[in-house]
Amino acid sequence: MNVVNGEYHFTNGEGPSSNNNQPRRQQFTQKTKSILRIAVIALIVIVAANIVLGSFYNVSEQQNAVVTMFGKVVRTDTAGLHFKVPVLQQVHMVDITTHGTGIGYSVSATGQNITNSSDGVMITKDFNLINIDFYMEYRVNDPVAYLYNSRNPEEILKNIALASIRSTVVNYTVDEAMTTGKSAIQSEVKSKMVEELSEQNIGLQIVNITIQDAEPPTAEIINAFKNVETVKQTAETTINQANKYASEQIPAAEAEADRIIQSAEAQKASRIAEAEGQVARFNAMYEQYALNPLITKQRMFYETIEDILPDLKVIITDGSTQTMLPVESFATVTTENGEG
Repeated sequence: MNVVNGEYHFTNGEGPSSNNNQPRRQQFTQKTKSILRIAVIALIVIVAANIVLGSFYNVSEQQNAVVTMFGKVVRTDTAGLHFKVPVLQQVHMVDITTHGTGIGYSVSATGQNITNSSDGVMITKDFNLINIDFYMEYRVNDPVAYLYNSRNPEEILKNIALASIRSTVVNYTVDEAMTTGKSAIQSEVKSKMVEELSEQNIGLQIVNITIQDAEPPTAEIINAFKNVETVKQTAETTINQANKYASEQIPAAEAEADRIIQSAEAQKASRIAEAEGQVARFNAMYEQYALNPLITKQRMFYETIEDILPDLKVIITDGSTQTMLPVESFATVTTENGEG
């Protein structure tokens, strides 16, 4: 404080100047409180909005939703818009679409199949090794069991598939596993997996399992089996061609046999009729002969001579001449001159 001409002057925030700063401080404090109040209200509104919005959730056609409260399953929701109790209830989405995976092989990032010999190589009934690959399709059929009955249901499913495949392939020969037995193997493996999955209750369902490829594990054996398969296919082709030829020729042969039989029957009937006619004629002739034997003999002689003489050549000779004159030349000349 300084005294000048009997007046007091206050400096350094003392005296009346400090009284002027108090309203400013009060205004600042009020503004700060207002800002804080607005921030708190905004925060409350945001939290409330999040709680309200978080109370509703949408489930797609490809999903199921498992709702839990305090770790206990409350319900399972299908496709559509649903409500849950905020904070207290939790929603776990489960994909229920069909998935596929390879057994005995895996697919690389470039799309190439990579053989897994530890899973694909198996022993057959005739103690041969075969590298057989399967493609398995599966889906979730029980979301609750899928989430809570096992730690890794996909791994359990793969182990079940491998066990079922091995216990099935061992009942077939290597030729059957590579050719004619594929359908039976697939059906048997699927049946075993359905039964085992029902017992394990891991929430997964087998949709289909098919053999992708089956071949021996080494290149030399592969070539040998390919040669055998080629021979088998050639044999099957030859058999099919032979069956086709037989199916074409047998009807023709049967038709020809029927024709021959019918012709023989006709000839038989003709011969029998002719023989019966000759017998009847002979019997009639014999009856006439029995009545007049001499006349019948003469008539038969003349009839026979009539049949024989026209084809005979009569030659006259004295037995010593060198020239023989046929009778028909004279008869021809006489006939031409009109002389009898």
